[in-house]
Amino acid sequence: MPHPAKRSALILIDVQESFRQMPFWSDTDVPAFRDAVLALDAGCRARGVPVVHIFHVGAAGPFTEASGHVRGLDWLPDAPDATFHKHTHNAFSDTGLDLWLRRRDINHLIIAGIRTEQCCETTTRYGADIGYSVDYVTEATLTFPMTHAGSGRTYSPDEIKAHTELVLAGRFARIATASDALAALD
Repeated sequence: MPHPAKRSALILIDVQESFRQMPFWSDTDVPAFRDAVLALDAGCRARGVPVVHIFHVGAAGPFTEASGHVRGLDWLPDAPDATFHKHTHNAFSDTGLDLWLRRRDINHLIIAGIRTEQCCETTTRYGADIGYSVDYVTEATLTFPMTHAGSGRTYSPDEIKAHTELVLAGRFARIATASDALAALD
């Protein structure tokens, strides 16, 4: 079911320089991720859909504001409609995002960003639980290999993304490509 553009918002989560400072950072999947994020950003702006940047602020390291790394990656377009700083995995707790969206009568979110299984998935679940419909654009999310503490098995970004889609689809979100999400705005 299409969502009227005036009631939608693109939520770009943690597309920030802080991650490039982390030891697990890899550029391997960045080109495809960047292309999908830029397509969503341009498509939403062209349709008058608000673009919101969310940045994670932590207590130590490259996620502190004092580090200078809590800013968009160098290719992320400037001038979002709003920017919020978060201190939890979801973009809603104590940020003002929910109030900002509701004041604009926005009820549909397009979710993209870093990391697929953490802040993007958690924001999707939280958003769905408080009444938003969500398009989760997996190709516009980025994650990195993770090793299971118990088994020692390392899961690839593709495996992590597949699991995220499995647990979100039909329960918390519609899984969409960037093209699908933009087409639903028309």
